[in-house]
Amino acid sequence: MNNKKELKSVFWRSFPLQGGFNYERMQNIGFCYAMIPIIKKLYTTKEDQSKALKRHLEIFNTTPAVSPIILGITAAMEEENTKSKNFDENSINAVKASLMAPLAGIGDSLFWGTFRVIAAGIGVSIAKQGSILGPLLFVLLYNVPNFIVRIGGLKYGYQLGIQSLDKFQKNGMMDKIMSIATIIGLSVVGGMIATMLTIETPLKWTISGSSIEIQKILNEIFPNLLPLLFTFLVYKLIQRKVSITWITIGIVVFGIAAHVIGIL
Repeated sequence: MNNKKELKSVFWRSFPLQGGFNYERMQNIGFCYAMIPIIKKLYTTKEDQSKALKRHLEIFNTTPAVSPIILGITAAMEEENTKSKNFDENSINAVKASLMAPLAGIGDSLFWGTFRVIAAGIGVSIAKQGSILGPLLFVLLYNVPNFIVRIGGLKYGYQLGIQSLDKFQKNGMMDKIMSIATIIGLSVVGGMIATMLTIETPLKWTISGSSIEIQKILNEIFPNLLPLLFTFLVYKLIQRKVSITWITIGIVVFGIAAHVIGIL
């Protein structure tokens, strides 16, 4: 199927990826917006189009410059979904989830930590001399690699998906990829809980002159147990369709109350 025109639209639509950024599902609106041309081309009924759009409103977050790689692979998977009756639609979001964090690590290092710093250093040094070339060089040095990665990423991401999916479906590799993607996703979430969420209790008792610190005991039995339990609680509330807004408000109120009482 010739999707060159639609892929060009996907490419240009990848630039406002963060235009609809939100703290509930991050770049999901931008990703869904970028996928619209492909979805309209591949799916002929409004029902199928709506189902595909909802699929891409799941949480998504990565470095914008590398997002076309995932968009290309996703476009190929959506195309395969229209061709194969046995294609597992859940694998589309599973592959997206498994790719966005590793690619974000590479993208952040390259674009935020390398290209931007080098471009800013050269641009500022020239701008200090009163030359208009300073800001122009900054824009060029940062955006030329950005465009190259975006164009190549979308092209080769799509080709990789088209070439590989057929083989994966036939030899049962897709099930293995799904399993690996799930493991990677859970590992990333687990790592984020352990490193980014800090919940400790200052509670302690004095018995026969000895001080017993609850947090110290918890750390010896199960480090980061409180953050893990808190995450499971939030997950359960989301499963029960509790609004993210109400969960956020509840966390803020509980946090303030727990601190005032002195249990956290």
